[in-house]
Amino acid sequence: MSEFDDALQAVGPRLRSLRQWRGATLAQLSAATGISVSTLSRLESGQRRPTLELLLPLARAHQVPLDELVDAPATGDPRVHPRPFQRNGMTFVPLSRRPGGVQAYKQIIPANWPEREPDLKVHEGYEWMYVLAGRMRLRLGELDVLLDPGEVAEFDTRVPHFFGNPGPGVAEVLSLFGPQGERLHVRARPREASQAG
Repeated sequence: MSEFDDALQAVGPRLRSLRQWRGATLAQLSAATGISVSTLSRLESGQRRPTLELLLPLARAHQVPLDELVDAPATGDPRVHPRPFQRNGMTFVPLSRRPGGVQAYKQIIPANWPEREPDLKVHEGYEWMYVLAGRMRLRLGELDVLLDPGEVAEFDTRVPHFFGNPGPGVAEVLSLFGPQGERLHVRARPREASQAG
């Protein structure tokens, strides 16, 4: 079997794990892409050869670059492309590479994570979180709130806290973290309602 055939054989399992990781059914993916459930099933099981015509809508639906679906080799781009990593069941995509100071991540939190409510944690730092998709539950001391897409929270991580995803789908969160307690500097704020007019 050639290296090309090996790469094609790996596409099906990669598609299945990506769909399952995002919490989507074959029927939901079919509705989003226009590809029949049977074709999607055969693609994932390796019984159907992946084509560009099938992979392009799947890449769009999963919101990943096409080369990630086929595990394409690096093209010689000299820039550093951050690689996602997993920690405690969540996926982190680094968005900044500067050592020290505020670090930026996209966090992908599976549905119904964690399975049981953990103890509240404290550590040095300051965190700012913006919900891109799904919902996030934040416990901060006595406060217990659900954040929807477009909502943001900021807090000193020395306050006992934990965050999770109550479901039903995957949550995606933009997170800025200052390990030594650095805060974001907001230079422009919306006018207060009482001042409007």
